[in-house]
Amino acid sequence: MSDQHSHQSFETRAIHAGNTADPLTGAVVPPIYQVSTYKQDGVGGLRGGYEYSRSANPTRTALEENLAALEGGRRGLAFASGLAAEDCLLRALLAPGDHVVIPNDAYGGTFRLFAKVVQRWGVDFSVANTSDIESVRGAVNDRTKLIWVETPSNPLLGITDIEAVAGVARQAGVKLVVDNTFASPYLQQPLALGADVVVHSLTKYMGGHSDVVGGALVTADEALGEELAYHQNAMGAVAGPFDSWIVLRGIKTLAVRMDRHSENATKIAEMLTQHPKVTQVLYPGLPEHPGHEIAAKQMRSFGGMISFRVQGGEEAAVEVCNRAQLFTLGESLGGVESLIEHPGRMTHASVAGSLLEVPADLVRISVGIENVDDLLADLRQALG
Repeated sequence: MSDQHSHQSFETRAIHAGNTADPLTGAVVPPIYQVSTYKQDGVGGLRGGYEYSRSANPTRTALEENLAALEGGRRGLAFASGLAAEDCLLRALLAPGDHVVIPNDAYGGTFRLFAKVVQRWGVDFSVANTSDIESVRGAVNDRTKLIWVETPSNPLLGITDIEAVAGVARQAGVKLVVDNTFASPYLQQPLALGADVVVHSLTKYMGGHSDVVGGALVTADEALGEELAYHQNAMGAVAGPFDSWIVLRGIKTLAVRMDRHSENATKIAEMLTQHPKVTQVLYPGLPEHPGHEIAAKQMRSFGGMISFRVQGGEEAAVEVCNRAQLFTLGESLGGVESLIEHPGRMTHASVAGSLLEVPADLVRISVGIENVDDLLADLRQALG
C-alpha cells in the first residue's frame, strides 16, 4: 500500500486508491486500456513500463494498486479467476514433496485443485479443523510449506482465529494463506492479523454484481509479491482490462454494500433460528455460533452468507431451493441480488465422499441488498 493512502479510511481508499485521473483527458475513472501491445520509444524504451498486456496493463495496474491498499498489503495481483490466483500461488511456492494444511470445510473448488491437480505433481496435503489450533498444529509436519485458511468458510461458515494460526505458522516457519472472499477486506484484514498472503475470488463481493469473474492475491511482503508477479506473468492467467475495470467499479461501493448485506443477513438469521422447519442456522453473527466471539474480534460485522439445515433431509433442502422465488437458485455469491443453492448437489459436489463432504440437508444463501422484509417473506414461503 502506498504511503499516500495509508492514513485514509477504508471507504476513501476503496474509491481513490489506484483510481487516478487520466493525465491526458482528466477522466476521473481510469480508462479501459483494451490493448495488447505498446509503442516503444526505441528498443527497450518503455512508456511507464508497459510492453505487453500479459505482463502489465494500466487498467489492471489500477485494480492491483487498489487491492493492495484495501488489504493493507505491499503488492496486489489480479487474475482471470479465483482458482487461477490459487493455482499461481501454489505453483510459485510449492515443489514436489512439499505439504500443505487445508481446512476441513474449504471451498469445493479449492479442494479439487489440491486433490485432483496439485497432488498429481507431488504436493501432499492434510485436512485440519482450522477453528481448533491444536488440530492445525498437529497437521503441520517437517515438509509443510503452507497453512491454508478460509474464514468464514464455505459453506459451513466456520470461523478461524487468524492471529492464533499465524502464531502456529511463524513457529513452524511456514506461510499462512487466508481466503478472504466471504468477508471482503471491508470486514476483515488478514494481513494485519499475521497472514502472508490473502486470496480473493473477485467474482464475489469485490465485483459485487454477478457480472465478472476474477481473482486476486495480496501479499504482506514486497519480495513475495515480486515472486508471485513473476509467476503471474510466466503462467499468464491475468485479469483482462475490461474485467479489471468492472471489478474496480464494484469496489467503489463495497463498504456500503457490505453494511447492507450484513444488516439483512442478521435479520434473516434471527428469523431462521425461530422457524420450526429449520434445525440449525450457521451464521457467525449469532451468539450461539461457536466462532462468534472470534468473529466479533477480527471482523467489522458478520457478512451476508448464511447456511441452514432443514427438517426432512436432502429432498426437503432441495425443495426449499426450488420453491424460493426472490432468492434466485444459482451458484456463486456476493452479488447485490440474493441467491440460494444446495451445496451438496451444486457448489460442493466435488467434495462428495471426502473428508470435506457437506451435510445433505444444508441450504446456503447469499443475502443480497434487497428490502429485507421481501427476503424474509420469500424464505418463509419457501420453507412452507
